[in-house]
Amino acid sequence: MRTVGLLGGMSAESTTLYYQAMNRMVRERLGGLHSMQLLMWSVDFAPIAQMQADGDWQAAGEVLAQAAARLEGAGAQAIMIGANTMHLVADQVQAAVSVPLIHIADATAGAVKAAGCSRPLLLATRFTMEKPFYRDRLSAQGVEAMIPGEADRERLHAIIYDELCQGVVTQASKAELLAMIAKTGEADCVIFGCTEVGLLLSPADLALPVIDTALVHAQAGVDFALG
Repeated sequence: MRTVGLLGGMSAESTTLYYQAMNRMVRERLGGLHSMQLLMWSVDFAPIAQMQADGDWQAAGEVLAQAAARLEGAGAQAIMIGANTMHLVADQVQAAVSVPLIHIADATAGAVKAAGCSRPLLLATRFTMEKPFYRDRLSAQGVEAMIPGEADRERLHAIIYDELCQGVVTQASKAELLAMIAKTGEADCVIFGCTEVGLLLSPADLALPVIDTALVHAQAGVDFALG
């Protein structure tokens, strides 16, 4: 088994999901007492979130690039960023290491196409929904993502940072997200494009196919480890 290095803590809530999911997937594949061979660097998310809000992506990228280099030095044979938004600095992170970076948008695009879909609704932070780094990467692979209207994008962003990243899950916010999804009739699937969205919604809540980016990214990491 190859060793994967995970950049986590963005937030710690979803990083827990990555750890649990990858270990479960390895156990399901190999059986018995097998588990994921994983190195993890968990950042303090508060300074990173402030850099995001300030638009200082260079500084945020430097934090992750330094951590990725340390993971490689400790033996990681691939790097994963356990967050969608921080893939805005994926090129900066990749440039800091000689091992591959397993990109969450590539795993997501593959899962959308495997579901027979091409026009997903992307639910994510405002950075991921509005900046081109993510939707352009999906588009290059034949996936044309839609996003909610501006007011809904602002509210979703607040739910992610003020609630989900802090471990707060409410039925009221769940109802709001379901209402956002219901407004978008043209979508053929829904991308949980923030790794925390799966804390609030599950595929059982929706009639449309769901692509949970935390889970498909975890699967990509396991595939690399066992490949």
